[in-house]
Amino acid sequence: MEQQREDKVTESTRALTFRWVNAYLVKGNSGFLLIDSGMAGNRATLERELRDAGCGPGDLKLIVITHGDPDHSGNASYLRAKYGAKIAMHKAEAAAVEKGNMFLSRGKMPPLRRMMKPLMRLFRLRKRDRFTSDLYLEDGDRLDEYGLSATILHVPGHSAGSIAVLTDDGTFFSGDFLENRTHPSIATLVDDAEALRASFERARNLDIRTVYPGHGKPFSLDEIR
Repeated sequence: MEQQREDKVTESTRALTFRWVNAYLVKGNSGFLLIDSGMAGNRATLERELRDAGCGPGDLKLIVITHGDPDHSGNASYLRAKYGAKIAMHKAEAAAVEKGNMFLSRGKMPPLRRMMKPLMRLFRLRKRDRFTSDLYLEDGDRLDEYGLSATILHVPGHSAGSIAVLTDDGTFFSGDFLENRTHPSIATLVDDAEALRASFERARNLDIRTVYPGHGKPFSLDEIR
């Protein structure tokens, strides 16, 4: 059985940890937003955590998918149907979730694809978990209408359509653009190294107080060397 751990990281944000990957439930001014949705499965536990946070059907307004990998998008379709939320992501990730293949949002990873071929089934969304996004987010889009004072940042490198969410008070939900598997770092699974470096240089010039990564514990941006 997949284990899930819930941690309250701020007064308005809870980290929902599915083994090795994080999703974040954020309480906005007009309901809740979920940043990523975890790997498909263990939904009774997921729903209990949402309920404990005061989030019931109709309260979840938006599910922001930072990229289309199944460990981040796996529960999105289910939660949309159950809670009435909209799903939002970058257009460059559309094929990955519609076809269930994470490599469709990557153009420069043929060696990795060959290496992972025996494990490909583990990196695909099941047919019942595939979906089409309701909204497509672009760099600079705001989430105010969903009750969160935050900006979407396009941070390609890990995948073509990777996005992050930066709140006005400096909370940075990075997806897999930044990670903390063993130590704070930029993405270790890289599609486009040049784009990843550019995304990181841009992030260094932003007012980021705390990074909440897709993998690992929160950290400060200056911990990345």
